[in-house]
Amino acid sequence: MNYQTKLTEYLLQIKAIKLDITNPFTWASGWKSPIYCDNRKTLSYPVIRTYIRDAFVEIIRDKFPRTEGIAGVATGAIGIGTLVADVLNLPFVYVRSKPKDHGLANMIEGEVVPNQKMVVVEDLVSTGKSSLNAVKALRETGINVLGMTAIFTYDFQVAKDRFLEEDVLLYTLTDYSHLIDIAVHTGYVLPEHLDSLKEWRLNPEQWKK
Repeated sequence: MNYQTKLTEYLLQIKAIKLDITNPFTWASGWKSPIYCDNRKTLSYPVIRTYIRDAFVEIIRDKFPRTEGIAGVATGAIGIGTLVADVLNLPFVYVRSKPKDHGLANMIEGEVVPNQKMVVVEDLVSTGKSSLNAVKALRETGINVLGMTAIFTYDFQVAKDRFLEEDVLLYTLTDYSHLIDIAVHTGYVLPEHLDSLKEWRLNPEQWKK
């Protein structure tokens, strides 16, 4: 199950992932970043969204065969999570970043059954904090979270540590290391920028300061 090359090429092709080392992006956290990732764009491309859906289905069937439900992390993974649940013929819920401020004040939307075995679908893992907040919310309702699948991860050490601490298995379709290798190989970025791109992943908070 090697999805990295083809999927990375897809993401670059539709500009779901943009790399620009000379004019870096600014994240909400204030970090300067050579990369901007918006995997929601994949939903607009039937061939690509189907490829991602089928990859997730293959991973879930192989790694989490006891899965009884799928949970998508809002908002980026609601669409693809629904498609995955449909193919697997499983219930679907989605998890908000925080409870609604009106109505029932739900954080989890959908039917939640205690002890149900679920896999969480995510579009992007950065520091891991928001992804694991979704896991925490599900566990607090009695859900048995088997693990998580994601389209892309920046592969930050802080995220690896957090997933390990929370005992959550994570399987991703591609990651930052494969991205920059393929970007250089295809001429998307210049070879002389490779070292700086690698440095960003190791210390994103201080990069370009």
